[in-house]
Amino acid sequence: MNVLLIEDESRVSEFIDRGLRAEGHGVTQAANGQDGLELGCNADFDVIVVDLMLPDIHGYDICQRLRHNRVHTPVLILSALDRPDDRVRGLRFGADDYLTKPFDFEELLARLEALVRRAKNFPSEESKLQIGRLTFDRDLLEVCLNERRIELTAKELALLELLMSSPGKVFSRTRILNNVWGYSEDPLTNVVDVYIARLRKKFDCDRKQRLIETVRGRGYRMRVD
Repeated sequence: MNVLLIEDESRVSEFIDRGLRAEGHGVTQAANGQDGLELGCNADFDVIVVDLMLPDIHGYDICQRLRHNRVHTPVLILSALDRPDDRVRGLRFGADDYLTKPFDFEELLARLEALVRRAKNFPSEESKLQIGRLTFDRDLLEVCLNERRIELTAKELALLELLMSSPGKVFSRTRILNNVWGYSEDPLTNVVDVYIARLRKKFDCDRKQRLIETVRGRGYRMRVD
């Protein structure tokens, strides 16, 4: 994921930059609206993060100018303004999402990934995921373990697909919640743990080692033998 970050507050921009690079993503920073607008119009990015209160050009104007120049890159507004009408204005000016400060990095990352997925419409994804003897056919929505079909609900399928998309990678509860259930779900809910337990019950009944591992204090990951 190649990200354009338009943010004039160095503490915030460095925090986001470090976090995204740690996840393996590329980041280009712009400390003012004019530089960010030029980069957004002339370079190829997967997603753009825009602060509203920039020293020269307002974030709303950046969104509007990007769309006027036929730039269809997904845009996420990052702002301390948290009133409903602020969010509505941002979306109407051309933004695709709106996240208020202070924010949780895992939520920011999940939202960016969701925007990129929707924009690309999954064109490069393979139709079948496989980890050892576990297979997930995305076209047929069919899961098999040791050639035995496993019946899963829609949410169980979505959760499994997320974990299998990056074997061995740790997904936090917040990130799972945002990707599978959406941003309106209460972050204090234990629904993630409940569904992990359901998947384990269906997969691990005839195994000595769990397919889905708990990484204490961090989240869950698919086991890679």
